[in-house]
Amino acid sequence: MKLRLDGTGLRRMPAVIILAASAMMLGGCGILFQDHDKRASAVLQPSGGNATRGSVTLIERSDGVQVTYNLSGMPPDSDHALQIHERGDCIVGSLPDTGEVFAPASERTTSGSKMEGDLATIHADANGSATGFIVAPDVSLDGVRSVLSRAIILHRDAADHYSLVPRGAGPALACGVIHP
Repeated sequence: MKLRLDGTGLRRMPAVIILAASAMMLGGCGILFQDHDKRASAVLQPSGGNATRGSVTLIERSDGVQVTYNLSGMPPDSDHALQIHERGDCIVGSLPDTGEVFAPASERTTSGSKMEGDLATIHADANGSATGFIVAPDVSLDGVRSVLSRAIILHRDAADHYSLVPRGAGPALACGVIHP
């Protein structure tokens, strides 16, 4: 069968071939309609004359936000608090003005409860680096518990995760603003 430019050859094509070709072309459109993970990231820059820096990627999953970190320049074999703070006011080279640890609900006044923004204690290896991930079940990348445009801070010390106001993590070593 010859296909003519005037289209008369198309009338002779079996319907099965036309349907198969149409399905193949439309199958690629499925990528456009698939669910995409919500993502955000932050680049942590040194603050207060420190050498600590790194990157953090946040991906919203069904069980919470997966926070993947790659940090360097910390003291060897040390523990540090990784926290999200209320305001995204990281000023490179100086101490940030980021407010309190992020806590959108009434948990701020409940003694013995962990605040949503108090993510984890990060352990630096013998080279002063830390790479890994945690899942934060109480935050999101949209809505009331959104961490977008907030600061993520690596503090000098580990935090007391269950104090009324977790400010015992010491000064910031590095700070970055979370962006979509």
